[in-house]
Amino acid sequence: MTDTTTDMVVIRPRNRWWAWALAVIGLLTLAVIGVASLVPSSLVSDKENERTGDVESTPYALTPASADPVNDRIVFGDLPDGVDRFEPDHDFVFVTVTAPNQSALSWFAGRNDPAVDFLTEDDKYGDRTPSQRREFNLQMMRTAEQEAQYVALTKLGFDVEITAGDVIVQDVLCMVPSDVDGECAEWFPSDEQIDPADRIIEADGVKLESVDDLSAVLEDKQPGDEIELLIERPGDGEELVTVELSASPDDPDRTIVGFVPFDTRAINLPFQVDIDTGDIGGPSAGLAFTLAMIDELSPGALTGDQNVAITGTINLNGEVGAIGGLPQKVSAVHQNGVRVFLVPASQSELKTPEGRQRLEDAGRGEVEIIPVATLDEALAALEKLGGDPLVAVS
Repeated sequence: MTDTTTDMVVIRPRNRWWAWALAVIGLLTLAVIGVASLVPSSLVSDKENERTGDVESTPYALTPASADPVNDRIVFGDLPDGVDRFEPDHDFVFVTVTAPNQSALSWFAGRNDPAVDFLTEDDKYGDRTPSQRREFNLQMMRTAEQEAQYVALTKLGFDVEITAGDVIVQDVLCMVPSDVDGECAEWFPSDEQIDPADRIIEADGVKLESVDDLSAVLEDKQPGDEIELLIERPGDGEELVTVELSASPDDPDRTIVGFVPFDTRAINLPFQVDIDTGDIGGPSAGLAFTLAMIDELSPGALTGDQNVAITGTINLNGEVGAIGGLPQKVSAVHQNGVRVFLVPASQSELKTPEGRQRLEDAGRGEVEIIPVATLDEALAALEKLGGDPLVAVS
C-alpha cells in the first residue's frame, strides 16, 4: 500500500481579507468610471469655470470624426465622346468633425488633448433654430459642390455656364466689431428681421430672381429708408418683414440691406456630375471635391502612390478658404493612417508658433501639413509629392 501525500494551501484569514479588499476596490473603480461616463460634463466644467473665472459651462466638445475617400462620392452620368474617366489607385480624403455631448469622464480625458475644443451652448448652436442650422449647413454644402464642379471642369478646359440663383442670407453684417476677437458689438439693423438661411423672395413687391434684382430695387434707396421683404424662413414658412437700410461699409454712397448672400448661382455642366454628400453639411470639402473630379477626368494620378487628405473651401476663382476644426481634422487624418494633409494657407493656426505646435501634437508628429492658397498651389504641391502633372482633356 502506497501512502499519498496531498499538499494543501491554507488561505489564512489575513490573505482572504486582502483578496476581498482588492475585489471591492476594483468594483468601486468600475462604478466610478461608469458614473463619470454618465454625469454631464457641465457639472464638472462649471466648477472649473468658477476656478478660472469663466462664466459659461462647456457641455459639448469639437472632436475628430471621420476621414473618408472623396472619389467614392463622385457619380458621373454618361460621358460624351472623347471624354474618359480614369479610375484612381489612391484617394483624396476629406475630413469631418463632430460636437457631441460630453460626460465628466470624456471632459477629464480630453481637457489637455490638442484635438479637443470644449464648446458652450452658444458656440455650438448660436441663436439659430435646428431647421435654420440644418438649412444653413446644407446650403453651404450645395454651394461647395457647385463651385467645385465649376472650378474642376473649367480647369480641365470644358465650357461651363453660370446662371443666377435665389437670394439666400449667409450672414448678417457686423457694423461695429467687438474688442474681443471674432465677436460683434453692433450688428446692422437688418439683424432684427433676417437670419442666416432666410430666402428673400420679394423686395418692395418685386420678385427676386437673383442678387442683382435686389441691387436694382435698392438703387433709389437711401440709408435709413425702410423696405418690405418677403422672406421664407426654414421651418417657419413665408413672412413679410420691414427692414431699415444702411450704408455699405465699403462704399458710403451705396445702400444695402446688410447681409452677405450665399453664392447660389447654378452651374450648367457639359455632362452630368453628382457628388453624394449624404448628411454632411458645410463647405470645407470644396477643394477635395475639386481635386477628386480633376483626378478622375484626367490621365495620370494626382495623388502619386499615396492617399492625400484635403480640407478647404473653394470659390469660383480657385481660391482656397479657411475652415473650422483644423486640429480635430489633423487628428482624424492621423487616426486613419494618412500622412499628407493639404490645408488652407489662411488658417489662423498656421500664423503662430503655438498654433503650429498644436497641429503637430494633434497629428502626433506624423502628418505632413502643407498650406495652399489656390487650386494651382494645390496641384503644384501634389506634383512635388510625386503626383502626375495635370493634363487638360478638352
